[in-house]
Amino acid sequence: MSEPTTPSHTAASTPIIAVEHVFKSVTDSTGTLDILRDIDFRLAPRETAAIVGASGSGKSTLLSIVAGLDTPTRGTVRLDGHDLFAIDEDARAALRAAKVGFVFQSFQLMGNLTALENVMLPLELSERRDIQKGARKAAADMLARVGLGERLSHYPKVLSGGEQQRVALARAFVVQPAVLLADEPTGSLDFATGETIMRLMFDLNRELGTTLVLVTHDRAIAAQCDRRITIEAGRVV
Repeated sequence: MSEPTTPSHTAASTPIIAVEHVFKSVTDSTGTLDILRDIDFRLAPRETAAIVGASGSGKSTLLSIVAGLDTPTRGTVRLDGHDLFAIDEDARAALRAAKVGFVFQSFQLMGNLTALENVMLPLELSERRDIQKGARKAAADMLARVGLGERLSHYPKVLSGGEQQRVALARAFVVQPAVLLADEPTGSLDFATGETIMRLMFDLNRELGTTLVLVTHDRAIAAQCDRRITIEAGRVV
């Protein structure tokens, strides 16, 4: 079920993400398993979409393909007009670095880096010298924006789960990505902390004009998005 409830200005926009007849199958000694079957949708700039469905329905696989981290068996994915699978892995990585932010259920922070250093990392990896030069201030400002201005020098092991996910949000948004991909971003958090994280994510999304695509089991979270894309047995239903 793809249920567009988007603002009228998105309808005429050029898609920032276009998923065109995507299939994904894997083959092993037991035979072939179809994970995704003929997935087709488009998202406009600034749009928010929730990918929902039962465990094992193919949601996370679809998100990985949208990111260019996994390869479809056939079909096309365009990110800001670029055909992800018509370019090589180095070019896909460069496109991700320039256009995409990620938030994961398991935070994926570097344990040997402070909160500030974790958020600075994607800026320091940029090929642009001006971004590298301003990395410390930009990272500190973004951590302050998510309520961690007093925790810059703390390592992940001394931060709570909610604080670690705030660091992950700051790291994702500090590069001002065109697209943010989130895989069960509140899955390992308690209800109240998860609500706070989602409120922050939607606030930052609106402020920075990012297109947000998130995988979630939470109906309340999905209801806050412009669109719900429901996957059942590998198909959009």
